[in-house]
Amino acid sequence: MDREKFLAEREWVRSELATVVDFWLKHGMDPVYGGVYTCLDRTGKVYSTDKSVWMQGRCGWMFAHMCHVYGVKQEWLDASKSCLDFMEAHCINRDAGNRMYFTVTEDGKPLRQRRYFFSEAFYASANAEYYGVTGDKECLERARRAYNLYWDLSHGGKDPVGMGPKTIPETRSGRSFGQPMIILNVISILLRVDPEHKAEYEDRAQQCVDEIFKYFVKPDLKCLLENVAPDGTARLNYTEGRTVNPGHDIEGVWFILEHARRTGDTSLIPKAAQIFDWAIDLGWDKEYGGLLYFVDCLGLPPEAYEHDMKLWWPHNEILIASMMLYRDTKDEKYLDWFYKTLDYCKEHFSDPEYGEWYGYLRRDGKPTMPSTKGSTFKGPFHLPRCLIQVDQMMGEILEQA
Repeated sequence: MDREKFLAEREWVRSELATVVDFWLKHGMDPVYGGVYTCLDRTGKVYSTDKSVWMQGRCGWMFAHMCHVYGVKQEWLDASKSCLDFMEAHCINRDAGNRMYFTVTEDGKPLRQRRYFFSEAFYASANAEYYGVTGDKECLERARRAYNLYWDLSHGGKDPVGMGPKTIPETRSGRSFGQPMIILNVISILLRVDPEHKAEYEDRAQQCVDEIFKYFVKPDLKCLLENVAPDGTARLNYTEGRTVNPGHDIEGVWFILEHARRTGDTSLIPKAAQIFDWAIDLGWDKEYGGLLYFVDCLGLPPEAYEHDMKLWWPHNEILIASMMLYRDTKDEKYLDWFYKTLDYCKEHFSDPEYGEWYGYLRRDGKPTMPSTKGSTFKGPFHLPRCLIQVDQMMGEILEQA
């Protein structure tokens, strides 16, 4: 390891984190109705006042996590609580078993409900993290209710919203990688802040890891599939069954590595490294650089029209996972992937003039026009989480060197 280079890159990461946090505090927080706006243009101007419920939870988590890692600052804690309060007042469908909406108006009127339960996952994460910082027991109770609702719905429970699956179940049903992966991350937060229920959390976390390797990891195809049959069989005769989301796989890698470190199960480290290697090999664009959004595991045409775009968050996941793999394996190739990805991000995603990162690039690395810093799906989450994680790991590695 070139210590001087490593130190310089860490300083860039820390400076970028400060810029990103300031961008959202200045432009995103709603002082009137509460919560956060995430549809921001390049300069930070709001271009849509509708609010993403995912992002209320993710933003609430992020600012509380900043307090956990770097010490409590009142503006961070206030921003987190604003999102929590907005969700509590406006984002829960009380008439449908406390399922949560997907989008609401700026003043909290419901707009859209989705069959997925990721709103609940991010609400649980935010409340758990806020509890960990403040000791507010009500937030822990909220987090556990939402986490248990997610768990029940993802294990065959009846959805009180009454929305059916995307496909006619008598014709086709299946499993989605996102379900065990996301709740694994939620559980990691609950394990840290709520030791009273440690045995329950550890049991469920292990179930998630076991499901991922049993159903989704396909050594014969050298990939992790997004969607499989209920028994894990790969369905290669249609596009959805062949879909690989390399960034999603790599995000799952570091969730697994966190589980491995916490439990001491070192056998998971080479398995996670293999998933990373497959995803990078399949997804890295050898002509233009950067990670493709979707690829077909057999090299056939992907169905998603955005398949060859470069999105910010998969690159955030590479930065976290590559640094974590370097920390856990000491293999320099993962540090090389970190530097290679960071160089791409500096050149194409980062915006020194206005702050934050562009969310969406064309395949050639140019921002889509007009460029955006936020959307219904992009807010103060993946990027600051990445920069926080990388900063912490780099500090740990420097102490050990």
